[in-house]
Amino acid sequence: MSEHTLHVKVVTPAGVVFGYETASLVVLDTTNGDEGIMANHAPIIASLHIGEVKIVAEEEGFEEIIAVSGGFAEFSDNQLTIVSDSAERAKDIDVERAEQAKERAEKHIAASDTDDVARAQAALMRAVNRIHVVTGKK
Repeated sequence: MSEHTLHVKVVTPAGVVFGYETASLVVLDTTNGDEGIMANHAPIIASLHIGEVKIVAEEEGFEEIIAVSGGFAEFSDNQLTIVSDSAERAKDIDVERAEQAKERAEKHIAASDTDDVARAQAALMRAVNRIHVVTGKK
């Protein structure tokens, strides 16, 4: 590992989604706005929105986008660990299935009372995020 890289690990209760790869930059969608993490960044713990994590390894010409459903990130000693209830690499997302989930959530929101709306809105946000990670469309 060079002095300009960091190790990245993305984990969920189901296991490691992305593990111990070296990167030159990771961009996180935190509750305080986008946060770029590079080697030797100050230690940080941050809450994540439902959004994307962008992992860039310039030396290898590599870029990975991962859809996360919130969670948190912890960085220290050039080790970034992202913990989320669910996380999917863009290459593993089934866009048709995500579009169907989006439509179901939208219909559920329109037909729901206030108790179910928050749950349906969260499902909608997850579906839209997954579509965005693959297609770039929000």
